[in-house]
Amino acid sequence: MRKHPVIAGILLLLLVGVCSFLLIYGIAGKAGMGGVFSGGERVGIVLVRGVLADARETISQIDEFASDDRVRAVVLRVESPGGGVVAAQEIYARVRKLRATKTVVASLGSVAASGGYYIACAAERIVANPGTVTGSIGVILQFPRFEELFRKVGIGTTTIKSGAYKDVGSPFRAVTPAEREFLQGVTNDIYKQFVDVVLTSRNLPPERTAEIAEGKIFTGKQAKAIGLVDDLGGESDAVEIAARIAGMEGKPAVVYAKQKRTGVLRYLLEESARFLAEEFQEAAPAGVEYRMAPGLSGEIAD
Repeated sequence: MRKHPVIAGILLLLLVGVCSFLLIYGIAGKAGMGGVFSGGERVGIVLVRGVLADARETISQIDEFASDDRVRAVVLRVESPGGGVVAAQEIYARVRKLRATKTVVASLGSVAASGGYYIACAAERIVANPGTVTGSIGVILQFPRFEELFRKVGIGTTTIKSGAYKDVGSPFRAVTPAEREFLQGVTNDIYKQFVDVVLTSRNLPPERTAEIAEGKIFTGKQAKAIGLVDDLGGESDAVEIAARIAGMEGKPAVVYAKQKRTGVLRYLLEESARFLAEEFQEAAPAGVEYRMAPGLSGEIAD
């Protein structure tokens, strides 16, 4: 008996739809996004990765969960050595605002130091792996110097300025003692802002500053011993802790914040530009930073 073409077409469309759904569901499950298809309560994951330069994408991810009533708790997965002061402060402020409506727990990855740790302080609890590299509470301000090189090749500069400190940090000359004192004052003020955040958020007495805030790095285990971290564990442990604090029952559904969509070519160009920017920042930072010293990492070498 010959099948009716309309019925056959409908059946084919249904088959394609089911296969597409199963394919998307499978991909989402492998990516840890099974919660997308769940109607229940969720724990959202915000990824904070790389050198901190621009807070806008991270804040966009936070806002996505802030407006979603199904998300009861948020985990900040921090994989960052720090970076720009303003980027760290803007993300910190937005996370503190999020805490008014959601439970927030920080999960520290391989490296969550300096500005990365600053952001983590905005959470209710901080979870780190025993081998996480964290801490590095401090401020760094560096200027490249090329005057000796220029002198050798016969290059000079003429500077006309409106004030004594207008060209402070110029790579064409050494910093004067007065300029060094001035810059140290700026650095100290930003450093104090960092220390105040740590002491307040971690409920630590001021006399602990010398112990924790000299720019030293700590393992996650050491950080827990001195009060910089609450629990030892990985991302899944942080999810469970966040769900428990939020009063969620059973195994929580997990959903990741949407990442910025780009084409393949644009993605490759942006990743290349980001890599070069991070390398340049480590070689010659352009401003005051909450950043771990270059060369330190959480990798174990043979």
